[in-house]
Amino acid sequence: MTEKLLNDEVVSQVKDVFAQMSEPVAVLYFGQKDGCDYCEDTRLLVQEVTAISDKLNLEVYDLDDDAEMAEQYNVDKAPGLVLVGKDGDHMIDYGIRYAGIPSGHEFSSLINDLVLVSGRDSGLDPKTRDYLNSLTEPVLLQVYVTPTCPYCPRAVILAHQMAMESPMVEAEMVEAMEFPELSTRHGVGGVPQTTINDGAGTVVGAVPEPNLVEEIQRSLA
Repeated sequence: MTEKLLNDEVVSQVKDVFAQMSEPVAVLYFGQKDGCDYCEDTRLLVQEVTAISDKLNLEVYDLDDDAEMAEQYNVDKAPGLVLVGKDGDHMIDYGIRYAGIPSGHEFSSLINDLVLVSGRDSGLDPKTRDYLNSLTEPVLLQVYVTPTCPYCPRAVILAHQMAMESPMVEAEMVEAMEFPELSTRHGVGGVPQTTINDGAGTVVGAVPEPNLVEEIQRSLA
């Protein structure tokens, strides 16, 4: 029998947090058979998390075998996660992505995001909402993190709130050490680092909402 990743105390804490969930959420997991060190652990982790609430369910895919599905959700890295709202059989894609295992401090990002998607509301400031809803071109936010970084979840959750608010925004947590080539390409020296549109803009640190909006505006100008 495989040893569980989450102990009873953690499960109990997460259950309390999940009590505030209102609408159903699906976690789409994308793995890969070869060369993916964290795929199995990631699958086990989301399997255990989704088992905690009947508002959650897990769908397991393979990056190669389910290439069409991966393309539909813009997933090109494994392990990859997509959090979607469920409305009957209909999936609502809010552009919330994870590349790499959400472990260490990032476990809290995952739990927060599941509650966020369940609530169907970004919780952002009205001015931020207005700006994001006025976007006419796509914005990709990639938030580089490491599991040991205590400030990283704030940056990840903010990016995911922005993705939730606007269909023009997609936000991906990227575990910097699992994807070193990408981290090097985007010059990741410290985490959290939010890279906007493949390097058009960069924010280092867990910055407040208006600062990230400002950098998105600058990147698009």
